[in-house]
Amino acid sequence: MSATAASTRDTTAEQTPAATLRIGTRGSLLATTQAGTVRDALIAAGHPAELVIVKTAGDQFSGPVEKIGVGVFTAALREELAAGHVDIAVHSFKDLPTAPDERVVIAAVPGREDPRDALVARDGMVLGELPAGSRIGTSAPRRIAQLRALGLGLDIQPLRGNLDTRIGKVADGELDAVVVARAGLSRIGRLDVITESLEPVQMLPAPAQGALAVECRAGDTALIAILTELDDAGARAAVTAERALLAELEAGCTAPVGAIAEIVESIDDDGRVFDELSVRGCAAALDGSDSIRASTVGPPDRAEELGREVARELLDLGARALMGAATEREMEGGPTDE
Repeated sequence: MSATAASTRDTTAEQTPAATLRIGTRGSLLATTQAGTVRDALIAAGHPAELVIVKTAGDQFSGPVEKIGVGVFTAALREELAAGHVDIAVHSFKDLPTAPDERVVIAAVPGREDPRDALVARDGMVLGELPAGSRIGTSAPRRIAQLRALGLGLDIQPLRGNLDTRIGKVADGELDAVVVARAGLSRIGRLDVITESLEPVQMLPAPAQGALAVECRAGDTALIAILTELDDAGARAAVTAERALLAELEAGCTAPVGAIAEIVESIDDDGRVFDELSVRGCAAALDGSDSIRASTVGPPDRAEELGREVARELLDLGARALMGAATEREMEGGPTDE
């Protein structure tokens, strides 16, 4: 079933006043919370807005993510946007395919949450304290590969469901720990359950993790101008670099690839402070047998070029062979609530 055919809308959307901006979102707690930050920012700026829940086939599917289809979690929102049923779509940026959709434009990348992964473990343990054989939940190939590469002897278990379901598996003793995005826990007010925020030296996050993409129709110049006010230049530069790295590798959004770009301060020979963009990336074998990393630093206005530069270095080091034969169609389309 296509994402378009599987999507449905709240009937209230038909009654939305023309002056009210309709923001399409998935119905999970995390998705509505994320979209709610955009709604609140628009209202604060004097633009009435409300949420419209869009249900997707992926929300009703409990099997492995790769069997759902490419981009099912974002495609339904884009179809509703293109059809004029909503005016704005809010996505977790990391879930978007790297291929552009000419019908829509990412008009804003708001300020980014902490992009790191987070460990939620029993008894307050950090990753290095988990005994060999501990059951740790994650279904993301990127996390699986990097966890295995650490050589801790962990028993990695498949994990799906919303954030409450995932962290609940630790509380009820089904798992010893789970790894999830720190940003999601922050947005739903559950930072208290984190036992360790994983530094990039341990685990590089997914490209664009912690960032939101706020889309509208490409021809809606008035709305683009409104949404541009929500854009954060640093966040946009960072995710542009990270997603350029992913695109250059021709990898899907859940491939065993990690990346993080950050604005850092540098000092020139005359003692003047200026901003640069630091970009780090990695590719890993799913069995943890090997992983490679590369990095570069340069001007933020060269974000895309910097990301592709790191990807090309990874390719020169053998990234293609490490990532294996999995195609983008097999790997892409992961859920937001990771």
